[in-house]
Amino acid sequence: MAPTVSPETTTPGMPVRRIAADIVDGVVQRKRPLDELLEAGPLEALEDRDRALVRIIVATVARRLGTLRYLLAGFLDRGLPPHAPTVENALLIGAAQILFLDVPDHAAVDLSVRLVHEDRYGKHYSALVNAVLRRVAREGAARLATLDSATLDTPGWLLKRWKAHYGEDTARAIATANATEPALDLTVKDEPQQWAARLDGRVLPTGSVRIAAHGPVTRMVGFDSGAWWVQDAAAAIPARLLGDMKGLTVADLCAAPGGKTAQLAAAGARVTAVDRSEQRLKRLRENMARLGLEAEVVKADATQWQGGPFDAVLIDAPCLATGTIRRHPDIPWLKNEIELIRLTALQARLLDRAAELVRPGGTLVYCTCSLEAEEGEQAIAALLARNPALQRRPIKAHEIGGRAECISPQGDLRTLPCHLPDPEPRMAGLDGFFAARIVKN
Repeated sequence: MAPTVSPETTTPGMPVRRIAADIVDGVVQRKRPLDELLEAGPLEALEDRDRALVRIIVATVARRLGTLRYLLAGFLDRGLPPHAPTVENALLIGAAQILFLDVPDHAAVDLSVRLVHEDRYGKHYSALVNAVLRRVAREGAARLATLDSATLDTPGWLLKRWKAHYGEDTARAIATANATEPALDLTVKDEPQQWAARLDGRVLPTGSVRIAAHGPVTRMVGFDSGAWWVQDAAAAIPARLLGDMKGLTVADLCAAPGGKTAQLAAAGARVTAVDRSEQRLKRLRENMARLGLEAEVVKADATQWQGGPFDAVLIDAPCLATGTIRRHPDIPWLKNEIELIRLTALQARLLDRAAELVRPGGTLVYCTCSLEAEEGEQAIAALLARNPALQRRPIKAHEIGGRAECISPQGDLRTLPCHLPDPEPRMAGLDGFFAARIVKN
């Protein structure tokens, strides 16, 4: 495990690298979620600039992990030393800074060497780390140019699935899009053009405001006043598929952290937000309070909850989340196909319960942030097959800003990370989302 922060350290840059190494260790060695580690205590002690540097270092390591490991393996004649994970952590951090970040090579090398020297298991390999990273600085860029990084940075099982479902070209386009950190998308209560101008952004065809964020979100104009909330443009579409919601009763299942709950409430719906996690519901309540919006909040297992009937039910179901890799680059290295068995069973139970909660004539919208067909197209096909009272209501292009490429032949929403191209890669793309709109006869 990587060393923890030492308050007496005076070497410039070392606290940042120690925390980064600890987080990389958590993701790479201990398979813990990146967001969970970034929300832990050590980052709070850093200045904004240093906190941002930690985030970009660890996100770059996660995003380019396959490429970094492949390159480093080429410079390690005998492979990584056993029983010294700090060595790999330091090499990954150092190589990421040298190849992908605006950090002087000598600083990246020196600080990584210091990291392993402080660790009792890794200190014997400080000369090795120094030699490898110096070779990365000399030869890494040239070797990088020859690699198929889109393939290296996507686990084989995942790329195989995408090729089977979307075809070779689209699968590679998805993998390529995942290599770029995305811009920040906001859902605004009203006047999107005005907020786009104030935040130096643009209004997307779907209605979201996209900005190239600078600095902490909480310090951006409009945050404290509750004028907007952070929500990927694709994630903002499913709630809009319900149309005019003013006065309707709507159940938002698996609601936390509350982006869709906020959309529903802002549109005038009477919302009941259901989630089983008290910690996540606490965040939902905080978000709704900041936004000045109201909803009934219920802590319950949505598969068993008794309520309604409702005019509409929205389900953002738990899933593999492979459509959000641009924003959560650790996902490919933490997830696996075995989880699909549990998740698809849960999704089926949620769909069946939602069908009972919606009144006759009401609407059910089901969505997942997954690229996997089992969690999207196949889940809806199975639902319609086992429940003849339900019927798909196809989505039309004009409902999603004219983006016809985001609608499947069956009339469902299917956004991909390679959709919404832009000359500036960071301003392009959408999270991968599936959504279907179902009416109860």
